[in-house]
Amino acid sequence: MADKIATRDSFSKFLVDYGRTHKNLVVMNADVSASTQTKAFENTYPDRFFNAGIAEQDMMGIATGLAHSGKTVITSAFVLFATGRAFEVVRNAICYTKANVKICASHAGLSVGADGATHQAIEDFALMCSLPNMIVVNPADDVSARKLLKQACEINGPAYVRLGRAAVPVLYNEKQKITLGKALKLREGTDATIIATGTMVNPALEAADKLAKEGIKVRVLDMHTIKPIDKKAIIAAAKETKCIVTAEEHTIFGGLGSIVASVVAENCPVPMKIIGIKDTFGESGEPDKLLKKYGLSASDIIKAVKGLKK
Repeated sequence: MADKIATRDSFSKFLVDYGRTHKNLVVMNADVSASTQTKAFENTYPDRFFNAGIAEQDMMGIATGLAHSGKTVITSAFVLFATGRAFEVVRNAICYTKANVKICASHAGLSVGADGATHQAIEDFALMCSLPNMIVVNPADDVSARKLLKQACEINGPAYVRLGRAAVPVLYNEKQKITLGKALKLREGTDATIIATGTMVNPALEAADKLAKEGIKVRVLDMHTIKPIDKKAIIAAAKETKCIVTAEEHTIFGGLGSIVASVVAENCPVPMKIIGIKDTFGESGEPDKLLKKYGLSASDIIKAVKGLKK
């Protein structure tokens, strides 16, 4: 069985390693450093760490000032508050001025678990993708998280990186080439394509492997970059496999599925199914049980693929 590591832990390791050689890096936190795993950076480089307190809007404003003073700034908070509570400041301060601020937020989706609906951010892709100049990234595992964080930090401008609380399987090795904005093809297939992101990549692989045993060959793409989306990979999938299922731990409105659908509709219309959270809030519970209840399991992906093949 593959090792499991939470991407928030990958984030912690990346910060300490990257901070060692990039003295210009500053990290800010909204009083949740133990949860978002920025504590290690604080302990290692205390002079480059700032706790803004429970004031996400203020944190984003201060980060903008530091960025325009020549710093590369990473802000860290829970996803719900980094993207929701601070949205206006992210829009008008960070994105409008193209500030070199990376919003690396943790605790997204239903897999937050027992914290319940008030902390289960399921609309962050829609919010962040709507902003001009913003890059949106959702890594699937430890390796891709660290590689994509590094690339995001080397771009001079805003970026949003979604990180998770729950441990997820390590899918890639260190030699794997992972490029911001370019989907990764994890399975070959000509009968259908599953385009998944973040925590849904592993269920997508599980679904593809089970379908293969039934003679249904399914392509699987890890769409780790939501914006800019890899249009070339989507169009190729539509033309070559004739139907697409998307899978995301996010509302079905305004996220991966919606963006893929717009690309497909404009370039190569084919049957599609969006796997995501319907028009509802989550609830408190164990992550695996919540994902199953809300239709985000490998079985749900398999059902969707078979439904399109009828």
